[in-house]
Amino acid sequence: MATVRSAHTVWNGDLFNGKGDVTLDSSGLGTYDVTWKARAEEANGKTSPEELIAAAHSACFSMAFSNALAEAGKTADRIETSADVTFVPGTGITGSHLKVTAVVPGLTAEQFDDIAEAAKTGCPVSQALAGIDITMDAVLES
Repeated sequence: MATVRSAHTVWNGDLFNGKGDVTLDSSGLGTYDVTWKARAEEANGKTSPEELIAAAHSACFSMAFSNALAEAGKTADRIETSADVTFVPGTGITGSHLKVTAVVPGLTAEQFDDIAEAAKTGCPVSQALAGIDITMDAVLES
């Protein structure tokens, strides 16, 4: 069964001097300020589409990796994933770099690398971002 999650943004003014508020409607978790400066310069307490994509990518990868581990008969004690999404003004979003560290008892480094790569490719957000370069550093901790 398909699910739909919703957010909305109200924007006032022009691109460079205006500002907006993005609201996470499905979860009701809050409303966040968004500006061009937060997107192209310093965040200064405001968010950007790229930060929201980074949050989605890191969460999605962690879930996909956890599921791939389960399919291999393994369970992680801990998975920590960060995503750095790059935005170039005038060009757009050019890449997402995942950094993953995990503690997975009984998993070899080779198995870890294979499962992490499969999760990177299979993650629905990675698939949605197929038009950009997605890279990854993955480290199995003991």
